[in-house]
Amino acid sequence: MIEFRPDRTTYIRAHAVMTAIAMGGAMLVLWLLGNPHVWTGAVAGFAAVVMRGWYMASEVLDEVWTLEGQSLNGPYQRHTTLGNIKALRSLAGSVQIVTSTGDKHLIKYQEDPQAVIDTINKARARTEQTA
Repeated sequence: MIEFRPDRTTYIRAHAVMTAIAMGGAMLVLWLLGNPHVWTGAVAGFAAVVMRGWYMASEVLDEVWTLEGQSLNGPYQRHTTLGNIKALRSLAGSVQIVTSTGDKHLIKYQEDPQAVIDTINKARARTEQTA
């Protein structure tokens, strides 16, 4: 069994990027509306993302995916077989799994998303060889 656990550093880095975008976006909106206190947008954007990150951290950082035999199992009863995977993509520190049935899952906040993709693809290749 192989486990894919979220990486705390990647989680913090993603939130730092979100913070910068939120701060800039909020300031831009206030500027476009003619608000003379544009700086308050930076405070609001910072506070919003920090609160979200703090609130969600305990839940998100406990989401572990496992690769066992011919199946990939995630949190909240997410499950797919390796033969049902249509595509794997790296997506901003996460790995997107697209199934043949159209379901999409994210293995979030991975330190090295490409290594996760390579591991899953190797398991898929072994599964195809034994079939």
